[in-house]
Amino acid sequence: MTEFYKNVEKYVFYSFRKAGRIHEVLHLIRTLYWLEQLRPDADEALRIAAVSHDIERAFRRKDVKEIVKKPGGLTSTIYFKKHEIRGAEILGDYLEKQGARKKLINKVKMLVSRHERGGNDDQNLLKDADSIGFFEIYANSELISEMIKHIGKKEVKRKIDFMYDRITSDEAKQITKKWHDKMIVDLKSSK
Repeated sequence: MTEFYKNVEKYVFYSFRKAGRIHEVLHLIRTLYWLEQLRPDADEALRIAAVSHDIERAFRRKDVKEIVKKPGGLTSTIYFKKHEIRGAEILGDYLEKQGARKKLINKVKMLVSRHERGGNDDQNLLKDADSIGFFEIYANSELISEMIKHIGKKEVKRKIDFMYDRITSDEAKQITKKWHDKMIVDLKSSK
């Protein structure tokens, strides 16, 4: 890994630890892992974006319960745009302070600014790796129960469906299917 990647990784870990959300770093690590499985020759910008795409959560001003109350909740276009744009700004500022080349900064910002909704091939790849990482981590009945406690069964179902339906590649869908199906079964059987 390059020096910029290593610095971003440290910054991400530090930011989430400081925010009291260190548990969220595992998702970022697994997103990077899945990105590398889908594209072993991924460039530096893709790797940086994968390990840092949710950085906005470490700086979030609103609680998730407040976001869920809004129309569309955690899957609303308004929420995603704000999450993506704020994350891209945070990373762009950080990389600039680290002396990164403008080309790298712009590509990382472009990737993070569409990691939820996709767009071009690289943005779709990051989005797919993000979804696989989500399912791998949350396909655990204890975590489903925890999510239900925080945001309710209806919102969890909406989030599961959204994260699966947004996947672009057949390969990513195949990897994710078993976890998606398990989460749906766990959700239906939860109290």
